[in-house]
Amino acid sequence: MNKIEEILQKRILVLDGAMGTMIQRYGLTEDDFRKGWFENHPHKLKGDNDILVLTRPDIIKEIHAQYLEAGADIIETNTFGATTVAQADYGLESAVYDINFHGAKIAREVCDEFTAKNPDKPRFVAGSIGPTTKLASMSPDVNDAGLRSITFNELVVAFKQQAEGLIDGGSDILLVETITDTLNAKACLFAIDEIFEERGIRLPIMVSGTITDQSGRTLTGQTTEAFLVSVSHIPLLSIGLNCALGASMMRPYLQILDREAPFGVSAHPNAGLPNEFGQYDETPEMMGEQIKAFLDEGLINIIGGCCGTTPEHIKVIADLAKQYEPRKIKNGELKMEK
Repeated sequence: MNKIEEILQKRILVLDGAMGTMIQRYGLTEDDFRKGWFENHPHKLKGDNDILVLTRPDIIKEIHAQYLEAGADIIETNTFGATTVAQADYGLESAVYDINFHGAKIAREVCDEFTAKNPDKPRFVAGSIGPTTKLASMSPDVNDAGLRSITFNELVVAFKQQAEGLIDGGSDILLVETITDTLNAKACLFAIDEIFEERGIRLPIMVSGTITDQSGRTLTGQTTEAFLVSVSHIPLLSIGLNCALGASMMRPYLQILDREAPFGVSAHPNAGLPNEFGQYDETPEMMGEQIKAFLDEGLINIIGGCCGTTPEHIKVIADLAKQYEPRKIKNGELKMEK
């Protein structure tokens, strides 16, 4: 098996696009979210997309295959909200290990099928770990600044259970993504490192933060530079940005990561900003034009799509990426400007 670290030096790798956008196309009903597993569950489950890896694995497998057919090298497991913290909203904390294990297993099977057809283009599974529904750094009550809805240690326990399922199911990479609160991410990285120490293994880790608006800061107020410093204590495959912004608005912050990060740099932007109906209007061609600017500047090692992106978007991105050399990874120390 080719090591992804070696491939990253030779070419730009393509990440897949949005899972939720694709699931919406199927018009699923409540029954789809219960089938075979949760028929008698007392809570409504429609909208809990993570559990579809259990109840409608055929759909999740089909979506993975569409992204691989479009040219993706890396597909994310359908496990973005598969922690006990997020699944508590549906009363499904007990299903967390199964969701992550089967989410990774499905993605592994599809990747292996595509790799077998074309061994010169190996496909990789990225175990997707989202930010949870709670923040460790901010109060949920404007009248009580010191209040916290979750502790660091509680997050470590939750992320550890998720990561164990993703590893056991066959993930090649762990992707800590859509980071709005870096303290949550640090709890996740701590949990992952603990698993690695206990098992005597190492998997590549991708970290992807979210700049929430044109202030260039995360939801909890960190600049791009501060975010980079906060997570650079652990060896990473890549650091990058996803969600919240369209490609053109993300570019200045990717320039910072390119200049200062000693790891690969990734980006998976939205298909623009949502319109008044919550839909994303950027066509594959429109998004491709903006991503071309990243590639022209040599900012990128891994490129894909987030909210609103589809296999059509990923095909345009993959076709573009083939034409460019990857960003040169500046291994060593952080290169922070004085």
